[in-house]
Amino acid sequence: MITPDTKDWTWVLHRPCPDCGFDTPAVVREEVAGLVRANAAAWAALLTERPAAELRRRPAPEVWSDLEYACHVRDVFRVFDVRLRLMLDQDGPLFPNWNQDETAVAERYGEQDPALVAAELVPAAEQLAQGFESVSGAQWQRTGDRSDGARFTVESFARYLIHDPVHHLYDVTGGKR
Repeated sequence: MITPDTKDWTWVLHRPCPDCGFDTPAVVREEVAGLVRANAAAWAALLTERPAAELRRRPAPEVWSDLEYACHVRDVFRVFDVRLRLMLDQDGPLFPNWNQDETAVAERYGEQDPALVAAELVPAAEQLAQGFESVSGAQWQRTGDRSDGARFTVESFARYLIHDPVHHLYDVTGGKR
């Protein structure tokens, strides 16, 4: 059983992450699309170069396996793509709630095929990257709200998003940015 993550990670918008070393406040918004693509490529390599049994192994019972983290990142790219499009198409949308822990259990992340996850993760990242590349001018200041009350502009949303897959790649590789 995984211990649910109840942290409010929005603090990464104001200071570098002491764990993974990623400096979210220093991210240039126009570079997020490239960072998403590079992160997806690293995940795809990890998923295709290592044996499935190794990818499924949890380092501790309460810690996700590398495969589970990869599934989560794939789904983060998908969820954030939907949310980005809501922000660009609607005024101040409220994002549908997404419970990442419930999704991991319901979708049986640890049992998925690593090759299929890689094949899904890369296009999900590409679609999100293209979404960020389509943003211009005043669109960067459009807003959207999470169900817990956190408000994002497209710009802060882009920075917030990129920390997640970078941090999770650090979780599985230990390599700081």
